[in-house]
Amino acid sequence: MLSVLRRRAYRNLFTAQVVALLGTGLLTVALGLLAFDLAGGQAGAVLGTALTIKMIAYVFVAPVMAALVERLPRKGVLVGADLVRAAIALSLPFIDQVWQIYVLVFVLQSASATFTPAFQALIPVVLPEEKDYTKALSLSRLAYDLESLVSPLLAAALLTVMSFHNLFVGTMLGFLVSAAMVLGTRLPEIPPAGQQGSLLHRTTLGSRIFLREPSLRGLLALNLVVAAATALVLVNTVVYARDLFDGKNTDVAIALAFYGAGSMLVAFIAPRVLERTPDRTFMLIGATVLTAGLPTAAFLALTQQSRVPLTGSSWAILLGLWTVLGIGTSMISTPSSRLLRRIATDRTRSPLFTAQFSLSHACFMITYPVAGWVGAAAGQAAAALTLGGLALAGTVVGVVVWPPAAAGDGTTSDGSPDTWATADRR
Repeated sequence: MLSVLRRRAYRNLFTAQVVALLGTGLLTVALGLLAFDLAGGQAGAVLGTALTIKMIAYVFVAPVMAALVERLPRKGVLVGADLVRAAIALSLPFIDQVWQIYVLVFVLQSASATFTPAFQALIPVVLPEEKDYTKALSLSRLAYDLESLVSPLLAAALLTVMSFHNLFVGTMLGFLVSAAMVLGTRLPEIPPAGQQGSLLHRTTLGSRIFLREPSLRGLLALNLVVAAATALVLVNTVVYARDLFDGKNTDVAIALAFYGAGSMLVAFIAPRVLERTPDRTFMLIGATVLTAGLPTAAFLALTQQSRVPLTGSSWAILLGLWTVLGIGTSMISTPSSRLLRRIATDRTRSPLFTAQFSLSHACFMITYPVAGWVGAAAGQAAAALTLGGLALAGTVVGVVVWPPAAAGDGTTSDGSPDTWATADRR
């Protein structure tokens, strides 16, 4: 897996990704502390609104920005987005009104919605061989999981010697280093996309290809499965650990660490497994794991609420279940970009990666409220069962709309040439 780091261009880009992720992790901690400093007991509402704004930017701003910058050099787009993010991060410590948080978060996340799809679309150009690209996807998955573990620990260590306002400086430095790494990287020549048609046509191109391709329709359905499981873990782990199991704050971190460990395990083994296992099979197994895991979480919540004794340690069962959920989510997420790479042409690569970025986050706009609101109103068991129902629906739809014959290699389910790819190669 590490062999792809011998490629200087990819090594620089991967370093830029890791540094920017660490900066974003520090930002998450600092933003929560800033919200509490400004809003006190209403900090949760402030953060909830900020996260909603983030999703709005990811879902609606990303495709528009991709269409607007498609004729610009990719290096300039990435560096420009990083500089905007650095400027916003540096501005956050100086605000003194809640509404200012919302405005700056929207601008910052709009820049991220510009950077991330462009960055993801660049990697298959730097690593054209599918074997190398699969290793890069696993490394990227590993970087995201490690960031979720390292960033809070790094923030905690820094907060022992400095004010939380200085964490924003760390965020700014992360984005600046990312920009410098991209600027100093010699990238392959990428011809401008040159898409024809109106802004609306170019903005919706990626989504229309998603609806046209059987494998991408399947990916869209499986995105909902990932969102259902991830929402349960990210939103309700604190409730399971602190309320149902009468644990401490450290238990919340431990449970999330086990979830990340499951995801990292798949990141390590995926390159070898995917050499002999079709993406569809691998991803549908992951979806089945999640579809079974969510009702198990509901059963666990019910037994803890009624204090029914379980065989063995109930806390160990939760940690094992969270590990399984991490495995399932990574089995879907890690290979997903391989489907995009196979179908994309030079002209459709950026719209396709942008559509995946936007549509996958749109699923979280469904599952985050379900996890939070249903859990608060009807209990954790009801929330897990509802999310399990969404995961089951996504899995069934994925099986139906993505038949085995549609390998995601630029052909339709009947093996005929893909008209999107044909038209874009003319």
